Amino acid sequence: MAERNRLHRSELAVPGSNPRMLEKAPAAGADLVFLDLEDAVAPDDKKQARKNVIEALNDLDWSACSVSVRINGLDTHYCYRDIVDVVEQAGDKLDTILIPKVGAPCDILYVSTMLEQIEAAKGIKPINIHVLIETALGMANVEDIARTCPERLEAMVFGVADYAASTQARTTQMGGANPDYAVLMHPDESGRRERHWGDQWHFAISRMVVACRAYGLRPIDGPFGDISDKEGYKAVARGVAALGCEGKWAIHPSQIELANEIFTPPGAEVDRARRILAAMEEAATEGKGAVSLDGRLIDAASIRQAQVMMDKVNQIEHSLASR
Repeated sequence: MAERNRLHRSELAVPGSNPRMLEKAPAAGADLVFLDLEDAVAPDDKKQARKNVIEALNDLDWSACSVSVRINGLDTHYCYRDIVDVVEQAGDKLDTILIPKVGAPCDILYVSTMLEQIEAAKGIKPINIHVLIETALGMANVEDIARTCPERLEAMVFGVADYAASTQARTTQMGGANPDYAVLMHPDESGRRERHWGDQWHFAISRMVVACRAYGLRPIDGPFGDISDKEGYKAVARGVAALGCEGKWAIHPSQIELANEIFTPPGAEVDRARRILAAMEEAATEGKGAVSLDGRLIDAASIRQAQVMMDKVNQIEHSLASR
């Protein structure tokens, strides 16, 4: 089985048609870099972008991050050549393949079958698969997709832009808030009514997170379009982190640090988790059935949450130390 214990706090998108950006990508500080052959590349540039990506995989040092390639959609004639050329010529440098617009399990099985054959022919290690959930069909089938190909499938990404197009949702910016998605409070004494914006994508991300966690996958949030709005990016990232996402895309290098910050557990929370686990061990040593901390009883669910957090901290520390 391929490597599964990867960090995904920040995933940097890099157009395959831009050699200058490809050269800078390995040292940008992202946990994962995906070299894009799909939406970021114009049709006339697809062939050259594929060559650029193969050269970048073979010639650059990717030891500081994981590296992926987003292939073109399975409904295009670019797709099969993306898989064959990239994996045959640079598959030993590749950690994952990112499949866009996954709508059903058969999409994953198609790519997995091609990978299996090329890996056998070339004698390279198994390459994992990430999938983009960015269509109404994909969201409708998200649970079936999540349990497909467990030996390869590693993560799911919510692709907000294409999802909005697929569902005909009205949006104001890619991945940002929409002032029309709001509720009005009851009038106060002066008749004034406060307006509270909601999260237009809460249901979709929540459903994807649940599907991922049910089948051992990592849920990742996709792009935030306004690269000048750092606070807006961080607000969205905090929201999806609260729902259980492990990371978020960075469509510009300036967003990498923001993602790494948000998806690294805060020091105060880590300290409390350590104290909870220490109190649990102390109670066990003393033969006590109950665990208390700061005058409050700690239940089993709190202990499990603390262990999950410490597992994440240990993963981050181990990954950063090995770079």
